[in-house]
Amino acid sequence: MFSPEGPSLRELAVQALSSVERGYDLLAPKFDHTPFRTPESVLDAVASALRRTGPFDTGLDLCCGTGAGVDVLARVCRHSVTGADFSAGMLAVARERVRPDGPRVSWVRADVRALPFGPAFDLVVSFGAFGHFLPRELPGLFAQVHSVLRPGGCFAFPVVAPPRLASRAYWMLLAFDAVMRVRNAVWRPPFVMYYRAFRMGDVRRELERAGFGVELQALPEFGRRYDGSPRVRTVVARRLR
Repeated sequence: MFSPEGPSLRELAVQALSSVERGYDLLAPKFDHTPFRTPESVLDAVASALRRTGPFDTGLDLCCGTGAGVDVLARVCRHSVTGADFSAGMLAVARERVRPDGPRVSWVRADVRALPFGPAFDLVVSFGAFGHFLPRELPGLFAQVHSVLRPGGCFAFPVVAPPRLASRAYWMLLAFDAVMRVRNAVWRPPFVMYYRAFRMGDVRRELERAGFGVELQALPEFGRRYDGSPRVRTVVARRLR
């Protein structure tokens, strides 16, 4: 799963027993050499979908990590892009590694549940971060996104179809979530990361309650599942009011 440049099992154990913020500070120098980074194939497909949805002037990447999503924004935004994350370590790596041509890039350390922006963006994206939020936090998170978008602006993120109940992947994710619940019950501070807590029906309902119109766009690059449904979609939520 990991390249030779990635973290050791000992390093991963130390990170998993830390807080979310401290864990990512520790992981940051080797994060891009782990499976946790969003694959380039997904980033490229989302960028292609956003080109069809745009154009956009200003963009924000929520939980930007080492900056993969900022690279996507730089391809579809004309004026400026911003990456926001609460891990100083991840932002330090992003500042060093991400220097795209085109729009101006800035980095802000912030908790996305309390964003320090007004309605300044035409596009907000996020990649692979939603497992860090409990279901009860979604209304506040989506309200924050709504508050930083201009009217008509878009909030976009990819969603992978859940694995089949009988599949190995389903039981692996279920086991991971169970381990995380046990870890958080016996160790403090908690490390919030649940792969099965972000359910599309709940997400769509909370987005609509927050004032978004929601559209699901299939990413054809990833084909379809056994039942004909897309393997990967982009959620495009447009601010209505």
